[in-house]
Parts: sequence; structure tokens; C-alpha cells
Amino acid sequence: MTDILRPVLELSVIIPGILLAYLPVKSYLRQTPLKLTAWLLPLLLGICIFGGAVCCALHFPIRWILFPLLPVIMLIYHKTLKISVWKSVSIFLAVFAVFACFNSLSRAVNALITSDLHITENELWFRTGAGIFYNVICLLFVLAAWYPARHCVQTMITDENFAQTWYVFWILPVIFIGVNLFMIPKYRDTLYTGRVLQCYIVFSLVLLIILLLFYVMFLMMAVSLNRNARLQQENHFLSLQQERYENLCMAIEEARQARHDIRHHFVQLSSLAEQGDMEKIKKYLLAATGKISDYNLHFCENQAVDSVFGYYSTLAKRENIPFHALVSLPADLSIDEINLCLVFSNLLENAIQASVKTEHARRKINVEVYPHHNHLLLIHVENTFDGKIQQKNNIFQSSKRSGNGIGIESVRHITDKNGGACDFTYEDGIFSAKIMLRI
Repeated sequence: MTDILRPVLELSVIIPGILLAYLPVKSYLRQTPLKLTAWLLPLLLGICIFGGAVCCALHFPIRWILFPLLPVIMLIYHKTLKISVWKSVSIFLAVFAVFACFNSLSRAVNALITSDLHITENELWFRTGAGIFYNVICLLFVLAAWYPARHCVQTMITDENFAQTWYVFWILPVIFIGVNLFMIPKYRDTLYTGRVLQCYIVFSLVLLIILLLFYVMFLMMAVSLNRNARLQQENHFLSLQQERYENLCMAIEEARQARHDIRHHFVQLSSLAEQGDMEKIKKYLLAATGKISDYNLHFCENQAVDSVFGYYSTLAKRENIPFHALVSLPADLSIDEINLCLVFSNLLENAIQASVKTEHARRKINVEVYPHHNHLLLIHVENTFDGKIQQKNNIFQSSKRSGNGIGIESVRHITDKNGGACDFTYEDGIFSAKIMLRI
């Protein structure tokens, strides 16, 4: 029984290892944690027991079972997550590298335990005490890494601004795994030669400390690079928003001027009507009609938002795009009107650009805006589209140039700053944008 337990204990460190690997990616699970645990834990336990029994029966080293098994477990790990293969493989290898260092320490502990037994043959597996030490130290590390993995590492996984750091991170754990494998002595008695055992313990500890320091440095570097990339992106958004805002101001001013002119037209028409001069009234109306903007001048009580919708409804009309908007907004809003107008202008401009590329019979833009429970503003914009919408790392790609799309990312940026939420879906030729803002 003890002979079977020893290889099982060596293999059972897979369980705390996979637990540690799942900690930073809990938000990206394809199943609930309970469902995942219900089938994965029995599977891993069965693998450890079966693998240990095979090693014991055939007198195989653990590595003959472990190394073919790890790619399979890594594939299962990746398939249960909604993240890129680079991230999942890098996380898995990072945990494997740390546990490889623990394996070296456990090998030294095993040598200390068996030093007085005068065993001459090469030991295939750890003694029971060393196997327990291996499992305990791995579990303690999982507990120690729980908070950093659930917060710092999870934040880095979520941040898409500098995802290319994941393309090179895997090199670091692979190097340390290789070094730990290289350190394994070919013969057990080698550890008892001179001060080899003491040096082996020191090297194992130094490798572990250096690896953890590298992880911390990488995390700090990635956070710094992400912060710089985010600031550059925000500056880019601000410059684009400033340009968009200036265009909106021109449109709003034009709408205001149109309202002002209409009042003067009514005064002039009233004067001509009092004179009873129908010919002059006809001539005046003919001349004034060409000068009055063809805006739909009223969508809601808020003047700034009303002007934005008037501007884009006119653009839609010129492109023969049916434009239906139900906007229920009061005159005064607690939310920043500039940001609100930028959200509407980005959504409507994207909707018009997408609709223009569709067949005339399918073109349409539907907008619904209304407050909810006095502290939320709900926005729903639907438009038709043709062709293929491309996403990269959950970021929509521009259809006009190479690179990320600006409009939707600008909406996301404003929504995040507001503390709201946004969701963009596309199916059966309909693109749908749902925005929730706090007011």
C-alpha cells in the first residue's frame, strides 16, 4: 500500500497546481466553478491514482507518466476558459515552473529522509514523508498566492491594452523548468557526494526566489506598459472627441440659427399677411424654403441631444436610410452633456456608415433612449450591416483602415468613466448597441 501511495503523492500535486492556475481566470470560465469542480476534481483524482498504480506496477519513474499527461491537462485547462491560448498556456507553464522548483526542494528533503537508510539502488519515487512535504508546500504556496492571483494577475489578464506581453512570457517558465530538470541527479548517491546535497538545496531555493522575483518584475513591467498604453489611448480618444465635439458644436449652432431664422420668417410673413399681399408671401416662402435647414428639429427636450439627432437624421435622410428615433430626455440632465453627445454621435455615425453599405431595401436605423428608475439612462441603437465584422481581443476593427475601430472604443471609454456598461452584438445582418449610463 505504501509503495502505491508514494507515486500517487507525487502526482497529486497536479490538483493544487490546477487550482492555482484557475485563480486568476475565474471570470473567464466557460462553466460555473461548481460544475467545473464536479467533473474535473474526480477526473484529476482518478488520473493520480491510476497513474500511481501504473508506475508502481511497472516500476516506472513518475516523469514517464507526468510529462505525457501535462499537455492533456493543459488542453483541458484551455478548453474550459474563454481566453487566448497564449494566456492560458503562459499561466499553466508559470505554475508548472514554480512547482518544478518545489519538486527540487522535495527531492532534497527526500535525500535527507533516506540518508540513514543506506539505500544503494536508485529511488524511483519520493518516500512518503517527502511526498507529503511536496503536497503541503504546494498547498501553502497556493494559499500564499491566492490574493495576488485573484487581484494583480487577474487585472493583467483582463487588460487588453498590451496583450503582446503574453507572447513572450512563456519563455521564462520554460527556462526554469528546463533548469530544474537538468539539476535532477542521474544517480541517488550523487547527492551524498561531498557538499552536493547542500548545494542542491541552495540552488533549488535560489531558483525559486529568482523565479518569483522575475514574476513580480514581469507583473510590474506589464502593469506599467499597460498604464502607458492606456494613457496614449485616452489621449487619442480625447483628441478625436475634441474634433467630434467641434463638429457637433457647428451642427448645434446651425440648428439654433435655423430656429432663430424661423422666428424672423414668421414675423415677416405675419407682416405680409396683414398687408394681404399674397404674391410677396409666395415669393418670400419660395426664397426662405431653400435657406431653411432640413433638420428634423425636435426629438427630445434636451437641446444639445436634440441637435445631435437632428444632424444625423438629416445625414440618414440624404442617404435614403429610414431613421426612427424615440428619445425621451428632459431638458436638464445631471450627466455631462458633452460625453452624452459624443456617445450618440459615435453610435449614430457608425450606424449610418454601416447602413450605407447595405442594400437600399434593408437599410434602417432604430434608436430608443429613455431613463430608467431616475438614475439610469438606457440607449439602444440598431442598424443593418453587410459584410463581416472583425474583432481582435474583443476590440472591433475599423472597416475604413487597418487597426482598431475608434467609435465603439470611444463609447466604451466614456461608459467606463461613467461607471455604466455597454454591450455590442451582431447577428443576422443586425448590429445592436446597448448602453447603460448613470445619470
